Amino acid sequence: MSDFFNGGWSVYISLVAILGVVFCLWLLWTQRSWLSPNKADEESAHVWDGNITELNTTVPRWWTIMYIALCAFAVGYLILYPGLGSYKGVFGFTAAKQVQEQQQQINERLAPIYDRFREMPIEDIAADDEASSIGQRLFLNNCAQCHGSDAQGSPSFPNLTDTSWLWGGEPEQILHTITEGRRGIMPPHSAMMSPADASDIAQYVRSLNNLAHDPLRISAGKRGYDNACVACHGVDAKGNQLLGAPDLTDGHWLYGSSVAVIVEGIMNGRDNAMPAQKNRLTEEQIRLLAAWVWGLSNNSYD
Repeated sequence: MSDFFNGGWSVYISLVAILGVVFCLWLLWTQRSWLSPNKADEESAHVWDGNITELNTTVPRWWTIMYIALCAFAVGYLILYPGLGSYKGVFGFTAAKQVQEQQQQINERLAPIYDRFREMPIEDIAADDEASSIGQRLFLNNCAQCHGSDAQGSPSFPNLTDTSWLWGGEPEQILHTITEGRRGIMPPHSAMMSPADASDIAQYVRSLNNLAHDPLRISAGKRGYDNACVACHGVDAKGNQLLGAPDLTDGHWLYGSSVAVIVEGIMNGRDNAMPAQKNRLTEEQIRLLAAWVWGLSNNSYD
């Protein structure tokens, strides 16, 4: 409620809240006949069905007192809690803060369960049935939105069940990826080459994977690759895990292998980010999650 991109909305919300309370108090004051509780009911000029007369009945005192109390409650609430635009209230309450406090309480209750995995190697954790069950639940709650419930990914989200790793598939590398997050950037090349040049490179890259390609364009594509791509993907096109540059020869494609998709990536670039989980999960939870992910492509421990 207190987060606004424009200060005008903050002022507008504040005015609506304040004027709402003021209007209720004004309405009660203008209808203050309740101050004379012994006043008799007055007949109005409205008569229905010949003998049913409409009365101007005084509002009950308890009803008015109740509304005054509600107005006082509203004023107190707006002072203590967010409600007046960007004003955060005396208590500084936020829903995000409440969620963090609840998560902290849950983590404290679960700490004894995670204790025995604190110093255990990732490989041993992956072989533990209880740890595997916990790791899978952590994955489904925190990672499946992007990587899928089966961890096989989707366009722009890596498949975690194969052996193709952008940043490395060793336990410590996966642990670092989950903890600190990753950002892989491929710069656009539209300023240094034409779509036809990019298409030649696409033909060359497809040939490295034994996909259908135009053999007459391989030579030009190789020259284009050596000029624009070799610095990140390597002379052999095997990629560079230090940069998150993918292997272009292993048959695994993050966005797709069609010429059009490859050309789009070359011309417009790519920018992928995985958020760090160190502020959402505990160290022990990250270890169990990393072990479960590592085990998806390293199941020889079974």
